[in-house]
Amino acid sequence: MSRRTIGMMQAGLTALHASRLGALCAPLTRGKGIVFTLHSVHPEPPSAFDPNGMLRIAPEFLETTIRVVREAGYDIVSLDEAARRLKADDESRPFAAFTLDDGYRDNRDHAYPIFKKHDVPFAIYVPADYADGKGDLWWYVLEEALRQADSLQIGFAGALRGFDLSTPDAKTRAFREIYWPLRDLPERELRATVRKIAEAVGYDSSTLCRDLIMDWDEIRDLAADPLVTIGAHTCSHYAVGKLSEDEARKEIASSVARIEKELNRPCRHFSFPYGDPASCGPRDFALAEELGLETAVTTHKDVLREAYPMTGLPRVSLNGGFQDARYVEIMMTGLPFQLFDTAASAWRAVRKPFRGRPPAAQIPAGSHPGAAST
Repeated sequence: MSRRTIGMMQAGLTALHASRLGALCAPLTRGKGIVFTLHSVHPEPPSAFDPNGMLRIAPEFLETTIRVVREAGYDIVSLDEAARRLKADDESRPFAAFTLDDGYRDNRDHAYPIFKKHDVPFAIYVPADYADGKGDLWWYVLEEALRQADSLQIGFAGALRGFDLSTPDAKTRAFREIYWPLRDLPERELRATVRKIAEAVGYDSSTLCRDLIMDWDEIRDLAADPLVTIGAHTCSHYAVGKLSEDEARKEIASSVARIEKELNRPCRHFSFPYGDPASCGPRDFALAEELGLETAVTTHKDVLREAYPMTGLPRVSLNGGFQDARYVEIMMTGLPFQLFDTAASAWRAVRKPFRGRPPAAQIPAGSHPGAAST
């Protein structure tokens, strides 16, 4: 996401908050509750070149968010309790659930003490390969490779491309120009391309996963606390929507089985890697339901409304570009997502007679532009 886009979104959320429309509309727009998406929680300040900084929030902001949620009258609940309330159609009080993707070690070191201090349940979704220390965190590999070079020339997107990496701004532009086309590629081709980039600049990423991600022993220690739920996040962190049905089923089922074996307890919850409409859809939601999962979450940005299946639930991101209590307050009302969906539906209706596009029903409502979701 560019600085301009972030600035426009921040301005829009600030204006909505100042208008107090969110508070007025909340009884109609907030749905039953909200599930928050987090990745990394760390006090490290942003650097000049920080393309994955959107995936990191400060511990202080996490604590602020917990306060805002409780002051708004929300119960903070576990995923098991969230599932129970959704199935029971319990609307007595709105609720919130906190979830973290990928199993970063900083979840234990910086997020867990805050959750523990405030007696807040939370969930961590773990890709099995990552806990084994052999996962491919390709978005961080790409960042580190670009950080270590002043220029790059590589065959990319069907052509030989040269990238200036001489300044932080140039590196940031190069990251964006490489990252988004990569997201359109099949998973194995995507990762092979990033490996070529790392090799071209002499960056060895072999220890990156072990450096950043908790291993099984660390996960077991954390999971001993009743506040902690461990969910599955595939084995290899593949976008299951890009896989065949058999491959997708295997990625989901094998990751659930591995969590159950390592922790000796049922695994009832799942998170789709990336979580955007290109990475998971109705077929994959049906697979998760078929495999007996209580919930599965996406990164589709919305509050919890009746329209969503239990295995295709939306979440709202807490990320590095929006660390402001006002943004949390207005997003909890659900109004920004309703407004976006209304505008997107109108735009599709206008464009459809003039452009060859899929029917609106095939384009998930609320497919909001966002940061690089993993």
